[in-house]
Amino acid sequence: MLRDVVTGDLPMYRRLLCNPMTMAQLGGPLDPDDMPAKVGRDVRDVLLDRAWILTIVPDGRHPAERAGSVVLWRQTDGGTTHSELGWMVLPEYQRRGLATAALRSLVERADADGRWGDLHAFPGVTNAASNALCRRLGFDLVGTTVVRYADRDLAVHHWRRPALAAAQRSRRTRSGSSPG
Repeated sequence: MLRDVVTGDLPMYRRLLCNPMTMAQLGGPLDPDDMPAKVGRDVRDVLLDRAWILTIVPDGRHPAERAGSVVLWRQTDGGTTHSELGWMVLPEYQRRGLATAALRSLVERADADGRWGDLHAFPGVTNAASNALCRRLGFDLVGTTVVRYADRDLAVHHWRRPALAAAQRSRRTRSGSSPG
């Protein structure tokens, strides 16, 4: 199950973003003191519909349990704006298919919405699991590049998934079937 991020997700943010293990591919842990402001910005972006920042709830019977997050936002880099996906899953929930299910759901939602255009993802070049997830969900490998994240330069693979054509999206909406 996916739900919008809320201020009560602060403990999960600290566990994800301040953990050397989960942040190994992103240059190392962030400062725990910065997390309240980060959660606040993310909640505000969701409320203003500037981004989709979703918490992964692994079992709907236990809504307080949080496994990670999937995110879709607009990113401007070098004067070009694109729609970027990101995801993180806590170590104890990895290898259960949660990231695959959550990212697939987010991609389908973006296709149905139609405003996001092509979707891009930038997992670290050594992050085999995230690169495999991009491949599995039909993204095309564009190449390798360097991106800036939290004042760090990261070597990443650039993946792109073309937007679902408007005509195809319209047909699926009329037929009542889900996209993707």
